[in-house]
Amino acid sequence: MKFRLMIGLCSVALLGFAVSFSAPASAQKPKSCSTQWRDMTKDEKKDLKKKDWVAECEAKAAAAKSAPTTTTAPTTAPTTTPSTTTTATGKPGRQAMIARERACGKEWRELKAAGKIEQGQTWPKFWSDCDKRMKAQGM
Repeated sequence: MKFRLMIGLCSVALLGFAVSFSAPASAQKPKSCSTQWRDMTKDEKKDLKKKDWVAECEAKAAAAKSAPTTTTAPTTAPTTTPSTTTTATGKPGRQAMIARERACGKEWRELKAAGKIEQGQTWPKFWSDCDKRMKAQGM
């Protein structure tokens, strides 16, 4: 008899515990910044880098948590300017290499969209030639 009573009490306690955590996920925790990025449309992501956007989103979420108001993590895309997303970090040589790679990447995309890429040309070959050309120009 005591065994049945013990099983019944444990079952009730477990059921109560499960019900207390059955609130919708949105009521428990706001969407993570990575999830928000995944749910954004291609137009919303235009000119944004995921790493920069997520970092800014998390910073805003942390600021919202420390603020006394009851706001949650941002649900809209943080505004960034292209200048903040294209800044290179590191030593000057690394910064120059990043600038050349971005310039060559832009050139590659433009030529590819226009259909002017030579037959058999691949990005690594194009990058090598473009990098040499950019270095010769002093970039």
